[in-house]
Amino acid sequence: MNYSTLKKTVALSFVAAMAVGMAKAQSTDSTTTTAKVFGGRGQYNTWNIGVNVGVTSPFVAIGGSNDFTNWKGQLGYGVSVRNQLAHSFGLQLDVRGGKVAGDNSNLASGQQNGFRDFSTQFWSATLGGVVNVATIDYIRRKNAVNFFVTAGAGLAWYNPTGTLASGAHYDWKATSGHDVKELVIPIGAGVKFRLTDAVALNLGYTANFYDGDNFDGNKQGFPTKDKSSYGYAGLEFTLGPKSKPNLDWVNPVAMMYDELYDAALRQEVAALKSRVSNVENAVNDLKKDSDGDGVSDQFDKCPNTPAGTVVDGAGCEIKFPKDTVTATAPVAAAYSNIQFDFDSSVLRTSSYPALDATSADLRSATGTVWVNGFASSEGTAAHNMQLSKDRANSVKTYLVNSGVDAKRVKVKGYGETKPIADNSTEEGRVLNRRVEFKK
Repeated sequence: MNYSTLKKTVALSFVAAMAVGMAKAQSTDSTTTTAKVFGGRGQYNTWNIGVNVGVTSPFVAIGGSNDFTNWKGQLGYGVSVRNQLAHSFGLQLDVRGGKVAGDNSNLASGQQNGFRDFSTQFWSATLGGVVNVATIDYIRRKNAVNFFVTAGAGLAWYNPTGTLASGAHYDWKATSGHDVKELVIPIGAGVKFRLTDAVALNLGYTANFYDGDNFDGNKQGFPTKDKSSYGYAGLEFTLGPKSKPNLDWVNPVAMMYDELYDAALRQEVAALKSRVSNVENAVNDLKKDSDGDGVSDQFDKCPNTPAGTVVDGAGCEIKFPKDTVTATAPVAAAYSNIQFDFDSSVLRTSSYPALDATSADLRSATGTVWVNGFASSEGTAAHNMQLSKDRANSVKTYLVNSGVDAKRVKVKGYGETKPIADNSTEEGRVLNRRVEFKK
């Protein structure tokens, strides 16, 4: 195939693909609905299938060593299937085929290093990522152009054939009985134009890097590895319901603007503000306390009580009986038993005088004191044993903090053993929740 024939083939193939895409677009674009910005991937069409056709070359745009000096434009073609995982990233499967050719016709026969020309029939299947860059259009409400870069990996299988400088023909498959199979790394870039919501025109360029030096049949530059390139144009079609837009063409900025200024949403926000205001008013009514007695008006059964009046939970004044005899507080005795509340090792403030008297005596004398903890019979024996130790340690901590040498205070817990009163009565259990001193 000469170059002019190649150009005609590429042009006819591309025009035919364009016609199919435009026919499909007529029935798709008019029924696409607008998606909500925070609706998730389920509101979009994310699958796309594409066809492409173009020209191949044994050279790549970044340069590098080559076994042949001239390239012959050959036909390349391919299909792709992509799942758009996010607004800016998709996972794409590419299957491509065609021929790549080149020669050394501009060199004298003595400079052709044994090879005159080559032509390689190839196929490849690769899986890679497609990253959309500069995808937000700040001029138009809907994106019209997407720039993208691609990279991936896969398998290439091919058969290099050609002519040696001597005029002899070589054919890899005829000699070995099989195609060459090896890893290929495609890296590319391109631009995508939105024709409709369902059809896009892709223009791209891919450089293919092979894991070997067999692609052109000439291992002259070994251990360098061969490469090829593919410049193409193609059409891409969106798969899925007509009611969903293509995630490729979403403009998040425009969608967010529409979302924020949506009339229904604004009504919802206004209604929500009204409900919040009603709740705040209700809370303020519950908190209102006109007479300042600490009981809100909603629950105050005795409103307008004078300031400073002691009231109960209903807001009514508490009547305290008048004392007829002034009680004289008993003098706390040192080494008196220290009582505790139910299931507690926290010292009562009423125990402080006895503890202070005990601390004063210990600090003025010598010797050791045992602090023995006890518990009533509620709960398990193990729990009561630990509780009694905690009570004894609380007393020791108080004495040490008041100046008694810690080495002079020993602690021991007896649990619910050794009660001094009947554990079957509450009065008895109260007496058994104690700490005793033993000098």
